Amino acid sequence: MKAGSKASDFSCIDHRNEMFTLADHRGSNVLLSFHPLAWTPVCAQQMQSLESHARDFSRLDTAAIGVSVDPVPCKAAWVRHLNLEHTPLLCDFWPHGAVAAAFGLFRRADGFSERANVVVDREGSVAFFKIHELSTVPDMGEVIDTLREMP
Repeated sequence: MKAGSKASDFSCIDHRNEMFTLADHRGSNVLLSFHPLAWTPVCAQQMQSLESHARDFSRLDTAAIGVSVDPVPCKAAWVRHLNLEHTPLLCDFWPHGAVAAAFGLFRRADGFSERANVVVDREGSVAFFKIHELSTVPDMGEVIDTLREMP
């Protein structure tokens, strides 16, 4: 998937066991921040970065969402451990990796997604798409700058 393409709609359970549907967010921007696995240091830093920029995302009318293949109980415990208050984490657990696969980010041989940030704009198109090295925490400033430039 690349910038300019239509984002695949999906529904997925979050860490609170509540359904998240991308189409329900039309009219707002959505940042899907894919991370390989919960309870790993770089992924923790990535989700904490989303949380620390929650005010910026709110001002830019953007729902910032973490996504990985971990199940609900794992994600719920991790959210408590990380003290995340504003950042929902989606559980792309079953069908395993289906959301990541829809965005071309599922690493089948590893059983988890790439580390990536995808911004879906108000109309449901991909406005920003970047895959990061697994060992690197994505720069949220880059995402915020992109959001500021969007109409």
